[in-house]
Amino acid sequence: MTSFPVSENVARMKTSSTFKAMQAAANLREQGFDVIDLTVGEPDFPTPEFIKDLAIEGLHKNITKYTAAAGMKPFTHAVAHFYGEQFGAAISPKEIAASCGGKQALFNAACTILNKGDECLIPKPYWVTFPEIVNFTGATPVYIETEETDFILSAEQVAGAITDKTKLLIVNSPSNPSGRVIPSDEMRKIIEVCAERGVYVLTDECYLYFVYQPAEVFTSAVLPEELRRFVCVAGSFSKTYAMTGWRIGYTIANEAWTQAIIKLQSHSATHPTSFVQYACARAMERREESMAAVQEMLAEYKRRRDWLIPELNKIQGFKCANPEGAFYAFVDVRGLLGEKFAASADVADYLLTEAQVVTTDGEGFGADGFLRLSYATSMENLHTAIERMKSLFNAQTDATASV
Repeated sequence: MTSFPVSENVARMKTSSTFKAMQAAANLREQGFDVIDLTVGEPDFPTPEFIKDLAIEGLHKNITKYTAAAGMKPFTHAVAHFYGEQFGAAISPKEIAASCGGKQALFNAACTILNKGDECLIPKPYWVTFPEIVNFTGATPVYIETEETDFILSAEQVAGAITDKTKLLIVNSPSNPSGRVIPSDEMRKIIEVCAERGVYVLTDECYLYFVYQPAEVFTSAVLPEELRRFVCVAGSFSKTYAMTGWRIGYTIANEAWTQAIIKLQSHSATHPTSFVQYACARAMERREESMAAVQEMLAEYKRRRDWLIPELNKIQGFKCANPEGAFYAFVDVRGLLGEKFAASADVADYLLTEAQVVTTDGEGFGADGFLRLSYATSMENLHTAIERMKSLFNAQTDATASV
């Protein structure tokens, strides 16, 4: 049997490491193991009831037909109004395009600006999809090391990485996988540096509201027009409102970039589901109710974070900084590397086979030596996972000490 002639664009892409980890967890469950899955990058909360009711309302109103490729007018107007009320941003509905989730928003934005021969800056650690989107376009990913600044990108680092081939910078704050948050003044400096050099910025803001005080929520949509014309904001309802399966997001960019995104989308997904757009538009109109739901989830994530991080740091060979946002712990396990473990992938495999705790290896995020653990799961699961990990690594230490 001859192999399938995969296109060069797709052949350049790698399979998502996060989905590989999720599949490993599923395989163990099928074998009857009691698996604790700490790989999942989605809220463990249900979608708020009032949003589900709004979707049903849309169905009963027969909002089930095609919409414009940019999205329904009520949707784009609702996004613009929401950003105005919540952040004081001056956005035109003409600068907004609906998308089938945040991932398609990023894909649309990158594919409409990058060409073969262009360079795209990506800070490490990065979300696994960023390099693959760039690879698909034929452009070249160029990585910025950020460990010396505790995984928080700086304007100085960006300035030092820009060349005459640089077309785009992709930024994710709060970060998946590190949970770090770029301060608002530093984000502005980053975009100023890029604008001065004619470099565009794609900001992934899917964890926008999941920020723990004293860190602050910041969107690049509030920047003045002379800076914002270099920026595309990729937004999503998936994390914010626990709607990962609904597949709804949006981009906010200058009108020319938005028109290119709409053109591309008109030949691919066409538009997100019509009654889902309706539900999201109505939910944004009920801003106080929507934000109350977000704050309820955020409070629970904070409770989990505040318990989990100190416990992780009690495990021999683990070191974990306190994340300012999102719902991930990014654990440095380089203290375990040596004779038994050559790389963090070996640590992840050991946790999987010996403790049935599933984590995501940092190599897929450009950070070998780290593991990503999601605390978008119950406290019960977190307690069990910690107990199992301590029994593996701390017990080894105790045994060594007694010899």
